[in-house]
Amino acid sequence: MLLALCVLLALLCLESGCVYVSGMGFLAGRTQPLEEVVLEGQGKHKILVVEMSGVITEEERREIFGLRPEPSLVASVREQLDKASKDRRIAGVIFKINSPGGTVTASDILYQEIRRFRKERNVPTVSLLMDTATSGGYYVALASDRIVAHPTSVTGSIGVVLLNLNLNGLMGKIGVSDQTVKSGRYKDLGSPFREPQPGEREILQAAIDDLHGRFCRLVEENRKGLKIADRPEIADGRIFTASQALEAGLVDEVGYFPDALRRVEKEANLTEARVVVYRRKGEYRPNIYAGWQGSGSPRTEINLFKLDLEGWFGRGGPVFLYLWQPDL
Repeated sequence: MLLALCVLLALLCLESGCVYVSGMGFLAGRTQPLEEVVLEGQGKHKILVVEMSGVITEEERREIFGLRPEPSLVASVREQLDKASKDRRIAGVIFKINSPGGTVTASDILYQEIRRFRKERNVPTVSLLMDTATSGGYYVALASDRIVAHPTSVTGSIGVVLLNLNLNGLMGKIGVSDQTVKSGRYKDLGSPFREPQPGEREILQAAIDDLHGRFCRLVEENRKGLKIADRPEIADGRIFTASQALEAGLVDEVGYFPDALRRVEKEANLTEARVVVYRRKGEYRPNIYAGWQGSGSPRTEINLFKLDLEGWFGRGGPVFLYLWQPDL
């Protein structure tokens, strides 16, 4: 009986995109405040490590058996930066990025939050690119003073994508027709229930070109000496390895976490510092490579179904993305 109930709940949660089983779900209560944990080093000054893993979105992540949703990546980073802003011993920040990107707006919010923090605190910041830091992940990295790419990182994918479906043929096969009533010709622009009308693709393309132009402007503003007009291949959506990104001027150096740490210490004129992270009560973080998901809520999860389409198509319509995820 219990097994049948679990299967039923799992099937019902297909509707929400991803199904997760959380080891802490039944114990989840009110969100605990962030606490500081020292990972290594000594001294009165601190260098904070902020981890950004997964798709960049403002959407809360809900657990199938949880009693509360987890904060989104955007909310989690904002919470950590707010805490760091109040600690005058924070002498620098390393943003450890492992993300294929995400929505245009969420990526831009994180970029602005890092810029706001830099303006308020005026401490050195470094973005450390891990496995993947593409599209919106790279967009966010641009907000730091310096970008260090792990030797095996993949970055770039500078561009915009609009994911949409056309179900008109399928609807015709099952005898369903679109009966939408609208006030203007383009009011249901991008509707998946009918064939695109003349002029609609051009409108969508214009919006994509505008968002792509913003991305390119930020690249040129933050990567001094890099002119996309001289190297248009930089912004055509392709990905780059770390060495290729260095040659193209997209990153400042290729290295590891100790290299990023030394860079922050040098810019902050420090001879010693404690490396710290923020986590919630009950979490365990033995070293800098022991990551967690989302806001850091402790949990053991099993991804039963990889169906993330709801995140993009279940928002009431199509969504513009700074995202590289060819297997979506």
